[in-house]
Amino acid sequence: MASLKLVLAYSTRVLSTVRKQTNVIYIKRTLFLPRLPFSKRTDGRFINLGRQSSSTAVGAEKGEDSFLKWFLLLIPATTFGLGTWQVKRRQWKMQLIDELNKLTTAEPIPLPLDPHELNNLEYRRVRVRGQYDHSQELYILPRSPVDPEKEAREAGRLSSSGETGANVITPFHCTDLGITILVNRGYVPRQKIRPETRMKGQVEGEVEVVGVVRLTETRKPFVPNNDVERNRWHYRDLEAMSHVTGAEPVFIDADFGSTIPGGPVGGQTRVTLRNEHMQYIVTWYGLCAATSYMWYAKFIKRIKV
Repeated sequence: MASLKLVLAYSTRVLSTVRKQTNVIYIKRTLFLPRLPFSKRTDGRFINLGRQSSSTAVGAEKGEDSFLKWFLLLIPATTFGLGTWQVKRRQWKMQLIDELNKLTTAEPIPLPLDPHELNNLEYRRVRVRGQYDHSQELYILPRSPVDPEKEAREAGRLSSSGETGANVITPFHCTDLGITILVNRGYVPRQKIRPETRMKGQVEGEVEVVGVVRLTETRKPFVPNNDVERNRWHYRDLEAMSHVTGAEPVFIDADFGSTIPGGPVGGQTRVTLRNEHMQYIVTWYGLCAATSYMWYAKFIKRIKV
């Protein structure tokens, strides 16, 4: 609403300024118009050239008013177009969110070994069976715990739970596939990052894990570089992680059902996308309605703005 008030105030000042400048131009034309002599025609009648000049000035005034009228109409037309574009963007975003929700709630499938097939399966649930290698844990931090219900309610807001910790990434040897992959076991608070503080959750033996396929990340602006030597990772670089652990560049987020009591809390996949398009729709259509009324009042009803 603040942006709406700002645009309305600006449009009012523009109309007022243009009107004042137009009046000044016509005043100058009237004051500085030289006294023109009467011209005598062949039939003996005289023509008042000053009156003809006044008619020319009036015609120019109408031409300038017509140009200003159609030029200012671009404002409501543009805001209407932007509002319609946001409607289409919102439909696309809602469809994308629905597709992601379907992927993350579908029945898990066996993890495929074909890398090309994996590249098309991001957010797809898979099932693997094997053993963790706790001696080569990696830590992605800082991270806050994921609460899917809360994030769905607060989608698009810049908020934080205030609690920070790390996601624990552990190599996982798949006994059924004969390869080692990387599994994000989940979130631990800052005081539980060291393995000795959560020994109860360091499960041994063969377990089954259901998770969501994730692909490698590109470092975003303002995100620090990964510190491999200190084991402080800030984004998901599968090539570097697999080089350090000797695992394949295959990564899954373990779901909440795979959580081991006393260990990291699974289900740390964020699938809620920012969806602020409704706010933009209201803003642009509101500006369109306001500027359309101002244009109608100025040029159709001739109300003084």
